[in-house]
Amino acid sequence: MRGRVRPGGVILLAVGAVACAAPSAAQEPLSWGRMQSELLDHPTAPPLARIPYGPGEHQFGELRLPLGPGPHPVLVVLHGGCWLSIADLTYMDPFSEALTQAGWATWSLEFRRIDQDGGGWPAILEDVAAGTDHLRELVRDYPLDTTRVVAAGHSSGGHLALWLSSRARLPADGEAGPRLRGTNPLPLKGALGLAPIADLADYTRYTRCGPTIVPDFLGRDVDPASERFRLSDPASLAPAPSPQLILLGALDPIVPPAHGANYGERAAEAGAAVEVITMEEAGHFELVAPWTPAWPRLAARIHDFLARVGGGGPR
Repeated sequence: MRGRVRPGGVILLAVGAVACAAPSAAQEPLSWGRMQSELLDHPTAPPLARIPYGPGEHQFGELRLPLGPGPHPVLVVLHGGCWLSIADLTYMDPFSEALTQAGWATWSLEFRRIDQDGGGWPAILEDVAAGTDHLRELVRDYPLDTTRVVAAGHSSGGHLALWLSSRARLPADGEAGPRLRGTNPLPLKGALGLAPIADLADYTRYTRCGPTIVPDFLGRDVDPASERFRLSDPASLAPAPSPQLILLGALDPIVPPAHGANYGERAAEAGAAVEVITMEEAGHFELVAPWTPAWPRLAARIHDFLARVGGGGPR
């Protein structure tokens, strides 16, 4: 393991023994097509409930509860897919089930995407904010501990999780800030970014989501100096008020590990409590695929982080 300390936080760059080796056939990263195929071989139990948090077709969440009376800490789970409808929350089911079995209630959110009616900016951000705040309503019927909530997101969902962790820092006045912040954002204990798109300006250098995906999300005439950009970008909102763990795959071609490492350094220099861990044997999708060989080491990192920020784990 190699570590570097920066003001305000620690960045851990954790790599395996084959850090400098070229990927072998055994190390071939899990592709989206293979992920979809292997999901069929690893079915999960249905969620306890599918619950709307808004009136729209895509404004709902799926709730899973661990065993025991609770109240349970809650993981808000946010799927990826380049903010597009090429993916939905179902591919995160195995991840949600694994964390539920570990003692966390999981609230997996669906939301409008930029290629759907009413999607795009600010709908995606408004939806995940509303879905997270809806936990205050769910406690009427389910044993949830809303004082111990962590956001976890994969890829573009990682962007949303990191954004949620800084949402309380949005301005309460101005044109867009109050709309995204809301009147009373639910406080988060932390955020878990799984190969997250963490720095929107930096991600314009990468094209696996398409060369115009960030402008498609924010608007074609938006530049990094604009208010819209700054209010939507985790890197611009750093430091987040709660700890962040960034898990990266060394073999990831979609969100290259350098992207997450650069975000970690920038956030730590701003004063954030952030850890960045690169898993040598993982690509993009191994980070949310509990059946893969990389998962035990990933799970250990995740459980350690959740125990620390969640107040010692499930009670």
